[in-house]
Amino acid sequence: MSAPSLTTTKADSPHPPPPREAGPVPAGARFAKSLRRNLTAHGFLIGAVLCFGFFSWYPMVREFLLAFQRTENGRTTWVGLDNLRTVVNDPAFWQAWSNTALFTVLALVLGFAVPFLVAIVINEFHHGQGYLRLLVYLPVMLPPVASVLLFKYLYDPGYGLLNELFTSIGLPAQQWLQDPDISMLAVVIASTWMNMGGATLIYLAALQSIPGELYEAAELDGAGLLRKIWHVTVPQTRLILSLMALMQVIATMQVFVEPFLLTGGAGPEGSTTTVVYLIYQYAFNFNNYGAAAALGLLLLVLLAGFSAVYVKLSRAEDE
Repeated sequence: MSAPSLTTTKADSPHPPPPREAGPVPAGARFAKSLRRNLTAHGFLIGAVLCFGFFSWYPMVREFLLAFQRTENGRTTWVGLDNLRTVVNDPAFWQAWSNTALFTVLALVLGFAVPFLVAIVINEFHHGQGYLRLLVYLPVMLPPVASVLLFKYLYDPGYGLLNELFTSIGLPAQQWLQDPDISMLAVVIASTWMNMGGATLIYLAALQSIPGELYEAAELDGAGLLRKIWHVTVPQTRLILSLMALMQVIATMQVFVEPFLLTGGAGPEGSTTTVVYLIYQYAFNFNNYGAAAALGLLLLVLLAGFSAVYVKLSRAEDE
C-alpha cells in the first residue's frame, strides 16, 4: 500500500485565496438599481404628491393670484389691492369678523370644555365605556344636514321641543333662530353637539394614558375631585389640550355649514354672517371671485399668524 501524498492541490487547500475586490459601483448604476427595486413605492409616492399638489397647493396658489386679479367678460386683468379695498370697505366685513370671533369664543367655552368634561365622566366608568364612546361619537357619523334639521325642529318657536321644555318649567319660550341676540348661541350649541364626539375620544385616550399612581398620590395628600382634575389631569394633558385649542380656533374661524343651514347664512339682522359665508356671497351671489379670494387670503394670513404664535409659545414653554 502506497504512502499518502504530502502534496495538495490548490483546490484542496484549507485556506483558499481571498476573493478579488470589485471596483466601485457608479452612482448612476446604484440609483437605477434602487429605482428598480422601489419602483412601486415611488409610483405610489409620486401619485400622492401629484394629488396633494393638484387638490391642495394649486387652489392655494390660484386663490393668491385671484386676490389681485379681476375677470370681466372673459378677460383677466391685474388690479393690485383693489379687491382688498373692496372687501374692507364693505359694511358687512367688520360684522362678519365680529360674528366669527363671537362664534369662536362661544365655541371655545362650550365646544372645548364640554368634550373634556364628558371625557372625564366617561373615564370614571369601569364598565360600558365602549357603549358610551359609541353614544358620544354617534352625532359625528350623522350627515350634517340631518343634524341641522333635527336642531331646526328643536328650535322651532311654535312646536319645538326646547320651547316645550321651557314652558313646562315656567320659563318663557325663545325665538332661538329669529332673535339676533341668541341666534349665534343657538348655532354654537348645535355645532358643539354635532362635532364633540371626535374631541371627546381624543381626550379620553389622553386621560387613559395618565398613570394611576398620580391620582393615588393626590388622594393620599387629601385632594378632592376638583383638585385632582386641576393638579393632575390638566397638567398631564396640557399638550393635547393646547393642540386641540389650536385646532378648535382654526375650525371655528372657518365655520359655514351650521349657520348656512340653520339661519340661511346671514341670520336675523346679519347676526350669524361669518367670514366664510361672506366669501360664499362674494363668489356665488355677487360673482366677484377676486373679492372672495382676497377675503380668503386675509383669513389664511390670520390663521397662519395665529398658528405661528402658537408654535413659538409652545417652543418657549418646552425650553
